[in-house]
Amino acid sequence: MKYPILYSFKRCPYAMRARMALQLAGIKCEIREVRLNNKPDHMLEVSPKGTVPVLVLEDKVIDESNDIINWVLDDHNIFDENITVEQLNLTEDLIKLYDEEFKFHLDRYKYATRYENSDEEHHRSKCLEMLVNLEKIVHDSNWIFGEDISKLDISIFPFIRQFRIANQEWFDSQEDINKIKKMLMSFLESELFKDIMHVYDVWQVNSEPVYFPVTN
Repeated sequence: MKYPILYSFKRCPYAMRARMALQLAGIKCEIREVRLNNKPDHMLEVSPKGTVPVLVLEDKVIDESNDIINWVLDDHNIFDENITVEQLNLTEDLIKLYDEEFKFHLDRYKYATRYENSDEEHHRSKCLEMLVNLEKIVHDSNWIFGEDISKLDISIFPFIRQFRIANQEWFDSQEDINKIKKMLMSFLESELFKDIMHVYDVWQVNSEPVYFPVTN
């Protein structure tokens, strides 16, 4: 295997965070864009759970986005070294919170019709409550801990982006999360985000290899 293989789906927030870590580290991969309603046989063979991202290495398969980020961090210092122990602990606590609780409410807000007896406004208010709590501890800067992007930024902003997409006008009108809104715009306008949202054709078995990260 010349390069790792990354199975990905452009809009999936879990795949986004993995692509950002790989992009920041400059780790070249063969990227295989998939459709989740038509998953490639090889992807299912190496990762039967059938979700993206899936990173196929010579000696192992990593099929959880957080594990891909941590694999990158084992060999690449892609974030600010000056982060405090308190911030490191907060990072792991908040990633867990957003992966579990925020995502739970986000799905039932954004895709309310998929869940029986889902109270859309209740789930929206729970997501907003978590963002208001985050607003109280973040810097008034481009990123959560200051001027430098962190593991926490790439891990949770893809989900905050989805929350905004569900009702952009309502989200933008919320004055209790002005710092979060500013950071989200910084995230969406960053070269990093633009690079990892490059459009790839859906991968086919006979496709010519396509590589990531994007090089300009």
